[in-house]
Amino acid sequence: MPPETVLTARGLVKRFAAPAGAPIEVLAGVDLVVRRGELVVIEGPSGSGKSTLLNVLGLLEDADAGEVCFADRPVSTLGRGAKSRERGRWLGFVFQSFLLLPALTALENVLLGARYTTGVDAERRRRAMALLERFGVGERRDHHPAQLSGGEQQRVAFCRAVLNDPPLLLADEPTGNLDDANGEVILESLRARAREGGAVIVVSHRPDAAHGAHAVYTLAGGRLRPH
Repeated sequence: MPPETVLTARGLVKRFAAPAGAPIEVLAGVDLVVRRGELVVIEGPSGSGKSTLLNVLGLLEDADAGEVCFADRPVSTLGRGAKSRERGRWLGFVFQSFLLLPALTALENVLLGARYTTGVDAERRRRAMALLERFGVGERRDHHPAQLSGGEQQRVAFCRAVLNDPPLLLADEPTGNLDDANGEVILESLRARAREGGAVIVVSHRPDAAHGAHAVYTLAGGRLRPH
């Protein structure tokens, strides 16, 4: 079982070069603590830096200042290989654009969640199949992404994200390319993930994304402001 505090961010700063003048400061000292069993929702206008924040928290981008810790262990200053191992151990990602590999079947895409971490064995294959069945796409396991609807693709992507039972799930506009019905399926799956003991951070424009959240923040002026 993961520790009570899954993620801590302290003083995160992120700047991007501007065509002229001073760099643009997208994150201006972000602090965040997320505990096991919590669903945290981050809102904010387009361009406010929500995706950048998730990328920094998920070790996909480096901050210019500040620190990210998984449990109580600093991870933001690790080398590339060590960061990759920490992502595999701690994180699952759900993206707006699904990011399924077109040459792989639904089942093979889900198993990518294990290929670079624990490896694909009979137990992981059984778990992948059980997840696909649970989310109503078991019969589509041998179909490629182009043969799946948007809702089916996002369900497959969600199965991939949780295959390794990561302590922390990061979801970046996970319903942005879905209709209301399929969007609600994904949002309820994220809520259920928190109820089952996982920590979940969701970036979303949907007002109903905050339903059932333990904390809701708005990212504005480079800082998180609680509702």
